[in-house]
Amino acid sequence: MDLKKHVRQIPDFPKPGINFFDISTLIGHAEAWRTTVERMAALVGPWKPDYLAAVDARGFLVAAAVAIPLNCGVVMVRKPGKLPGKVKSHAYELEYGTDTIEIQHDAVPAGKRVAVVDDLLATGGTLAAAIKLLSSSGAQVVGAACLIELAFLNGRAKLDVPVQTLLSYDSD
Repeated sequence: MDLKKHVRQIPDFPKPGINFFDISTLIGHAEAWRTTVERMAALVGPWKPDYLAAVDARGFLVAAAVAIPLNCGVVMVRKPGKLPGKVKSHAYELEYGTDTIEIQHDAVPAGKRVAVVDDLLATGGTLAAAIKLLSSSGAQVVGAACLIELAFLNGRAKLDVPVQTLLSYDSD
């Protein structure tokens, strides 16, 4: 199945000059979504993760579904103020400013194998920040996997773990 046929591209969203890769049409198609989950599980499975770290927010959809066939837990990597209780934070640089992500302080026991999962790999900044946050918390980050990679942005160059992507786009 050609999963790219189920990913809608929306020009000038959320602002002019951005070509948005919309996965709502993919997850809305039962057969395409099932195929996506199976293929993502095949990419991530060889890393033998104990947990999938899901990046806010569409990464939650991908990681939650992929965790089931892999029989592993899911850790939420969220924007500030979204997680209850004590959290660990990591601030990181963006093109125009900074951002912060958080995990609950006890989300991953030290030494556990974690694969970071998101829907899209663009510039790599958020994934790199998630990897640093998890590593500094004692997790063994074994890889990063994304449904879509915008290869022309070279985001994987910022990641110091193995990277797997299901769909790759060479230009916007």
